[in-house]
Amino acid sequence: MEKITIQSDLCDGCIDCEHTCTGLYGTSRISIREIGSNYYPIICQQCENAPCSIICPTGAMERVDVNTEKCIACGLCVMICPFGAVHIHDKKANKCNRCKGIDEEPGCIQSCSKRALALIDTDLLVAQKQEEYLNKVAGMEKRNKKSFIDILETTAKANKLLNKE
Repeated sequence: MEKITIQSDLCDGCIDCEHTCTGLYGTSRISIREIGSNYYPIICQQCENAPCSIICPTGAMERVDVNTEKCIACGLCVMICPFGAVHIHDKKANKCNRCKGIDEEPGCIQSCSKRALALIDTDLLVAQKQEEYLNKVAGMEKRNKKSFIDILETTAKANKLLNKE
């Protein structure tokens, strides 16, 4: 699964991503919020068991997109979204669909001059983290393996210390 992420240390809060999204959809489906001196995106995470799609009485809310023909703008999806990423505009619910249907990367990422936004494949990221961990563990095992001579030396040192008392 792919997710849009932000490197808050690169983002300067220019909101070019918001302007691009507004240009594409009439309303921005991403919003950048400042916390302290860092910026973070509020964007649909396309949850596995999306609460917005579960609560939608008309079935308009889908995991990745909104069927605007079915949407009645009841606002239940807005209330239940844990990220605050769904909003109502022109009597229809809106949320990021990662520019579904556009062959290139999402518009917000294309417009980010600082390259703070990126589309990350989370499955690949998990696999990389697991590989790093396993390599670390395998390296530790190699260091912790003791040869027969190491064991004899350790035993001899222990006996020598015990015999002194």
